[in-house]
Amino acid sequence: MSSGTSPTSPYPLRAWWAQRPPAAGAAVMATGIVSVALHLTGHEILSRIALVLACAAWLTLAANFVYLLLVERAQWLTRAGTPGALTAVAATTVLGTRFSLLDRPLLAAALLALAALLWPVLLLLVVRHWGRRMPGAVFLGCVATEGLAVLGATLAAATTTPWLAHASLVPFWLGIVLYLIALFRFDLRQVARGSGDHWVAGGALAISALAGAKLLAAAGTGMYLWNDDDYAVLHDVTVFLLALDLAWYAALLAAEIAWPRIRYDVRRWSTVFPLGMTAAATLSVAAVIDVPWLEAPGQALLWISVAAWLVVATGAVAQARAGLRSPAPDMGTAALRSTARR
Repeated sequence: MSSGTSPTSPYPLRAWWAQRPPAAGAAVMATGIVSVALHLTGHEILSRIALVLACAAWLTLAANFVYLLLVERAQWLTRAGTPGALTAVAATTVLGTRFSLLDRPLLAAALLALAALLWPVLLLLVVRHWGRRMPGAVFLGCVATEGLAVLGATLAAATTTPWLAHASLVPFWLGIVLYLIALFRFDLRQVARGSGDHWVAGGALAISALAGAKLLAAAGTGMYLWNDDDYAVLHDVTVFLLALDLAWYAALLAAEIAWPRIRYDVRRWSTVFPLGMTAAATLSVAAVIDVPWLEAPGQALLWISVAAWLVVATGAVAQARAGLRSPAPDMGTAALRSTARR
């Protein structure tokens, strides 16, 4: 953001905040899905602590989103054209899903409506700027779309609303199409060189599998949603998506060991999110298709994601403290740097 009156900002906090890239929304996604996974395993106190943190971060990012839209329209458009802008949609759906699990259907429905309004606008702006050899953030188109399916199916099951479950099938299948398109644009070299968002290549499959599990679970609430053939297709696709996600997980973990990248980067939140999402997807699929032996791996994956969250949060706090202590940079330059990150 440009200060408009001074080449440098006298406010360190404002200067630091101007450097936050659109992809910072991945912190909300990561914290929110860890909250969901903790809830699924019965760790309710930890889950609610994570939810409070996610809500605080979401409100802060939402305020910045509205401010840029109303006051710095050119800067908003620049940021909205980057793949990281779609974290606004994905983060909103993750929080909505958690609130639905808390038996807050009205709040969850409001967040679903907000995400559904943002989704086509941001997706269109982002897709227009897609190119070749993209970073892992290119898969956020799939993630945001599948997030609508997850929240819609979760809310449909909670409120026994068949039309909402049927409507959720649209973003579910569309998200898979977007994944395939993104896969052809993804730079595979990011697996060895990426700064964290390359993990979204697997995380997008995880949220797709979670969406499938939620759609299957909705059918198990007594609503007649689809016939046996349709159910079988959805079942097989969901299991296949989870298997692909776990394969990506293993490959990306091996790459982290082969090419260590231990320096903190804000894109590391896009690593934590797939870790937590894979845990949530594994636990949900295990429950809905009645495969008890998947529960132990799901719980192990959960604690890996919690450990990763703590490490990345520590790095974020350290960077924030360093940023607040350093001289305030030129605000216009800071804004340009922030939008250059994916």
